[in-house]
Amino acid sequence: MTKIWHKAYDTGVPYDINPNEYSSINDVIEVGFTKFKNNPAFHNMGTTLTYEEIDRLSLKFASYLQNDLHLQKGDRVALMMPNILQYPIALFGVLRAGLVAVNVNPLYTPRELEHQLKDAGAKAIVIFANSANVLEKVIASTPVKTVIVTEIGDMLKFPKNYIVNFVLKHVKKMVPAFSLPNAVSFKEVIAKGDAAKFKKVDVKLDDIAFLQYTGGTTGVAKGAILTHKNIVANMVQARAWIKNLITDGKEIIITPLPLYHIFSLTANCFIFNSVGALNVLITNPRDIPGFIKELQKWKFTSITGVNTLFNGLLNNEEFRKLDFSHLKVTLGGGMAVQKAVAEKWKEVTGRPLIEAYGLTETSPAACINPMSLKDYNGFIGLPIPSTEVEIKDDNGKTLPLGEIGEICIRGPQVMAGYYNRPDETAKVMTADGFFKTGDLGFMNEMGYSKIVDRKKDMILVSGFNVYPNELEDVIVQNSKVLECAAIGIPDEKSGEVVKVFVVKKDESLTQEELMKFCREHLTSYKVPKMIEFRKELPKSNVGKILRKDLRSEAVSQSH
Repeated sequence: MTKIWHKAYDTGVPYDINPNEYSSINDVIEVGFTKFKNNPAFHNMGTTLTYEEIDRLSLKFASYLQNDLHLQKGDRVALMMPNILQYPIALFGVLRAGLVAVNVNPLYTPRELEHQLKDAGAKAIVIFANSANVLEKVIASTPVKTVIVTEIGDMLKFPKNYIVNFVLKHVKKMVPAFSLPNAVSFKEVIAKGDAAKFKKVDVKLDDIAFLQYTGGTTGVAKGAILTHKNIVANMVQARAWIKNLITDGKEIIITPLPLYHIFSLTANCFIFNSVGALNVLITNPRDIPGFIKELQKWKFTSITGVNTLFNGLLNNEEFRKLDFSHLKVTLGGGMAVQKAVAEKWKEVTGRPLIEAYGLTETSPAACINPMSLKDYNGFIGLPIPSTEVEIKDDNGKTLPLGEIGEICIRGPQVMAGYYNRPDETAKVMTADGFFKTGDLGFMNEMGYSKIVDRKKDMILVSGFNVYPNELEDVIVQNSKVLECAAIGIPDEKSGEVVKVFVVKKDESLTQEELMKFCREHLTSYKVPKMIEFRKELPKSNVGKILRKDLRSEAVSQSH
């Protein structure tokens, strides 16, 4: 069913790829280190590191993990950093040492961080100094034995490294005080790590590369087990899709989405690294004027992002003045690309904004629109090579073209399951190997799929999943709250924002008080933008709160 698009639309892309083209992710990155050794690999805040330098530094890091920390193949190492040069060095070091990378959002609250470190069984963590105070509060109850702390300027050239670190800590006061007595600094690790002592680890395709955490309908974040084969397959699949537009060793890709997010991790870090591209890391993409100043310096050929980011750029006059003559690929994912934004992007840049679709559980790419697409079409694209997409009903039966059901995906990029969650894995995997995405959609006669709604109550804020159960579980921990329900409200800027309906237990509870409570226990994008107090909430005959009724009410009020 999914191969009908080849009859209808000649994409120039093969049916299938060879997921065994490389022996592991390490094989991919090491081929790149050799082939492009003198090319620039990563740039951040005025400092560029070549492929050869990343090779050497990541080997030193890997050696330290092996010889100083005595970590063994398969041990988990958490990485909690924004887009800075230390991230690829640490990531490649962890993978080359045969360890499992556990990506952590540096904005996590103590509660969220503690859960993830405990669930993954992380033995070590590389953490951004700005987040170290959060770790301090929970480290005693986690398995973490080693803490490596890095400051934003650690890998920048002298004297900028000292200036940036000093200004952030003492002038802008952006590094809260923390006490982690046995922590070592990233610079110390690099200085001490001896590349010559590194012992190459036999890493196979079926070995776990990442525990990539994603929310769940239960409100508990689950670790999607992504093997080396999953990531390698997805990298080869997506590379085949864009190969006619890119030239080895000549690409400059702008990376504003955090590398700890699966979209940026696979697309920007691995795919473009494998073709010798220069990755320009944007540490704070929310600073739109600063972001545009960085863009002015580059003849960039590719950029990835989410709809809200593209919208933010387009609403800045300086962005319109940039030179887009070298731009070849603009890829939007993580959330739905809006028609108005796609059309405005083409008007300003002269290039189409190509929508792609995937999930953490699919490493992530499953569907991408053809690179030859001229205009926005409202579809998530066609299945990429070696990927089957089927629309199924609740009984697992494949539906005819045009009928709405659950989008299901099968291919070598689909995760091995959720870590230590066989029950949750069983809910999303069919007997014949399809992953049930939870998204409702249909497929047309050309093979294009379109999402019409989400099966679950998940809220999508600027490309990040927010699960109502998690929010509700946190909010009802406030002693003045009797019950609550969380829903997503459409928002032009971020796609959706969170609104909560609350029944008070104590009449003295105010919106300000509850908002403060939420900020203390939830990452910023999960914090409700609206709180409405109610005397009661709509419920089913068995007492289940009916979020869909609240959503319908909110939608009707907005019209």
